[in-house]
Amino acid sequence: MPLGVQPGDIGNRTYLIPTAREPDSWGDSQSAANVTRCSTSLIRGAGSMSTIKITRKDLSILQLRAEAARTADAKQTRRILAIAMVLDGYSRLVAAQAGGMDRQTLRDWVHRYNADGLTGLADRPRPGRQPRLAEAQRSEVAKWVEDGPDLKTDGVARWRCADLRDRIAAKFHVHLHERSVGKLLKKLNFSTMSVRPLHPQSDLEAQEAFKKTSLN
Repeated sequence: MPLGVQPGDIGNRTYLIPTAREPDSWGDSQSAANVTRCSTSLIRGAGSMSTIKITRKDLSILQLRAEAARTADAKQTRRILAIAMVLDGYSRLVAAQAGGMDRQTLRDWVHRYNADGLTGLADRPRPGRQPRLAEAQRSEVAKWVEDGPDLKTDGVARWRCADLRDRIAAKFHVHLHERSVGKLLKKLNFSTMSVRPLHPQSDLEAQEAFKKTSLN
């Protein structure tokens, strides 16, 4: 415990995380197993070396650890505990290794913590990949499937993924793989089951006539 700092009390002292250019108090060979804490003076930057301050002081060390215990996100928990360790006097290397990161990464999380508090230590949602087809285009594809193909114009008796792929490419100039078309149909809530296709040369009237005569 650094001199003058009580457990759970940040006090009025300023705690800094040095940049990678300044070695930790026990050198770069320090391992996570060596948890000997260094003094506050060694945690601070020296001379003109750039440092990053932990400026947010709304939570004490004990409060940070309590929040870490309540957090369901394991990554956020490690980041909270790493910052609590630095405030408690551990070197940045030991705190970073305990949190499963390198020192520069810990420094980046301190920036986030200073700006946004505990919320800043959680992963931000990543924007998903934009769909290749716009909403209006997907609606049109859905209508194609609902209406079924026209044998004369489309040349098929039923839609296959390959057929829809070709029509999408011709209509919207968007080239999709057959698997992507299958995923699209699933998102559009279309079942993979379909009626048995009819041969283009099948004579429905002759079939009906045969059924009637065979029953007599």
